[in-house]
Amino acid sequence: MEKRIGTVTVLVKDRAVAPQVNTVISQYADIVLARQGLPFRDSAVAVISLIVEGDTNQINALSGKLGRIDNIEAKAVVTKSA
Repeated sequence: MEKRIGTVTVLVKDRAVAPQVNTVISQYADIVLARQGLPFRDSAVAVISLIVEGDTNQINALSGKLGRIDNIEAKAVVTKSA
């Protein structure tokens, strides 16, 4: 499959699941080019932004696994071609 560049945005609603999130992201380290996290100090919410490069199956698998974790929302946006 053709490689694509994109982003995966992860909304963490409960920081207690952070170890699960980190495990999944580590499983896909080969497609993650950059990672930025922003904790909101006054609440339990945090946002993680990932820059990824891989085929659509890999990117969707990462986003899907993250989205299946309780208290997590994940969305992927990819280019049409890289």
